Amino acid sequence: MTSGQDDFSVYIIDDDASVRGGLSRLMRSAGMKPHVFSTPHEFFANLPSSQEGCILLDVTMPEMNGLQVQEKLREQGVRLPVIVLSATENEEVRQATHALGARFFLRKPVDAQALLDAITWVSRSRAEPRIASTPRPRG
Repeated sequence: MTSGQDDFSVYIIDDDASVRGGLSRLMRSAGMKPHVFSTPHEFFANLPSSQEGCILLDVTMPEMNGLQVQEKLREQGVRLPVIVLSATENEEVRQATHALGARFFLRKPVDAQALLDAITWVSRSRAEPRIASTPRPRG
C-alpha cells in the first residue's frame, strides 16, 4: 500500500482460524490494519462505524454463508467493498457474489500478491473522485 493508507482497515470474516491468522499477518506486513472475526455474527455485533476499508469474506461458513452476509451488508447500508474468498471454484457462486456487489472472487489458497493487488485496487477506486454526470456549461 502507498503511504497514507497505512491505517487501511481490512475486516476478515472467516471461520478457519489458520486462514484468519495468515491473512492477518499478511495485512500487517503490508501496513494495513486487520480486524478478524470468526463468524459473521461477531462482525455484525462489532459493525465498524467507518465506511473506510474493505471486507475479506469467506463464502462457506456455518450458520451464515458469504452470500447471506452480503445481503445483510446491503440491508444495513454497509458500503465497504467486499473481496470474496472461496476454497471451491463454483461459477454460480462467483456470479451470485458479484451480483451482490463483490469486487473480487479469489480462490483459496489465495495468492498473497493477487490479494494485496485486489485490496489496493478497491482502496484506490473508493478514493477516486466521481465524474459528474451533468454537462458543464461552455463558455
